[in-house]
Amino acid sequence: MEEIDYLWILFASALVFLMQGGFLCLESGMTRSKNSINVAIKNLADFCLSTLVFWLVGFGLMFGASYYGWVGSDLFAVDFTIAGPSIAAFFLFQVMFCGAAVTILSGIVAERMKFGAYLFVALVVAALLYPVAGHWSWAGLGGSGGTGWLAQMGFVDFAGSTVVHSVGGWAGLALVLIIGPRLGRFDRSPGAQPIRASNMPTATLGAILLFIGWLGFNGGSASAFNSTVPAILVNTVIAGCVGAISAGALRYAVNQRLDVDQFINGALGGLVAVTANCFAVSTGTAALIGLVGGMIVVFVSQVLVTLKIDDAVGAIPVHLGAGIWGTIATGLYGDLEILGTGLSRFEQIAVQGLGVIVYGVWTFGVAYIVFAAGNAVLKFRVNADEEIAGLNISEHGLQHESELHALKMLPGGGGAK
Repeated sequence: MEEIDYLWILFASALVFLMQGGFLCLESGMTRSKNSINVAIKNLADFCLSTLVFWLVGFGLMFGASYYGWVGSDLFAVDFTIAGPSIAAFFLFQVMFCGAAVTILSGIVAERMKFGAYLFVALVVAALLYPVAGHWSWAGLGGSGGTGWLAQMGFVDFAGSTVVHSVGGWAGLALVLIIGPRLGRFDRSPGAQPIRASNMPTATLGAILLFIGWLGFNGGSASAFNSTVPAILVNTVIAGCVGAISAGALRYAVNQRLDVDQFINGALGGLVAVTANCFAVSTGTAALIGLVGGMIVVFVSQVLVTLKIDDAVGAIPVHLGAGIWGTIATGLYGDLEILGTGLSRFEQIAVQGLGVIVYGVWTFGVAYIVFAAGNAVLKFRVNADEEIAGLNISEHGLQHESELHALKMLPGGGGAK
């Protein structure tokens, strides 16, 4: 690997790390201010925990020498001062992906989950769900022998529409089904009661930070600073922008006004959808993939409301809905020569569909079993009084100055009891 390639991978790693700040701003802005401190610290804490766990266990399970294509068998707790710069740079890039997969769950279950229980969930995703799933598609990328069984069949997921985003979405769906909706969300029929975002400018800033980080997410997945990178970056930007416009226009046609959170999530849906295929499609096709990705975000959002599933920030439509679409779109539109699997168009579509099913069964199934068992012991959800007071105070003993001022203005006020 040339020094310029090292530099690009390290720079791309920093860009992907920036996405943690994007998630933090997006989630804290889209939730109520009484929970924003809790949302913010979860995004830092889950990254720190998942980095440690991925170094100790996850990296080896995902990229170690393959055991019959199912799981890695070495590279646990690697000493990177000895392993060399190539493996160190690769680890740094990949640990950022692990952090992204884990933190998707934070927004889905915001405003109702105990902090310690959330860390347990983060540990399970970083140590088991994500690395094992990742091995099936990406084993061998780090230079160790063997490839994953899905990759051997021809499954392609360039930068993780399924491996990262759908895995996070499936795990988040299992978790939210276990802990249930926020108080007041579905208390009255028909439909859902709106829970207002506290700071949409901050949420919009988060979306922009995520957009910037996606340049490293997709561009760095080329694993070298070569001639494919500029087109990958352009396809990424085009898909994200078209996704925002399609979701925004669709909601505008219904409500006669711009739905800000759907515009934001449409952009993210377009980015998720093109993540699997940005290296193997034309720019026009990337725009089409982003267009459908944004529309899928709107559609899945409505499905969740109908089913009374409370995703606080709309992460399931973005990461799971658009992730599935992007994975299938790779088979539908990917240049077969660039994909390099030797499959026909129909065969490529079929194996992409198989991958969607396999990842759904593995991630949702194992997540539901493990999280349900954990919930039986740890009681994941805060009680009703704590939820009403807000997780800032109930979980961390902290409040915003504005919240303290509002309390003092109440008759007999003077602070939280």
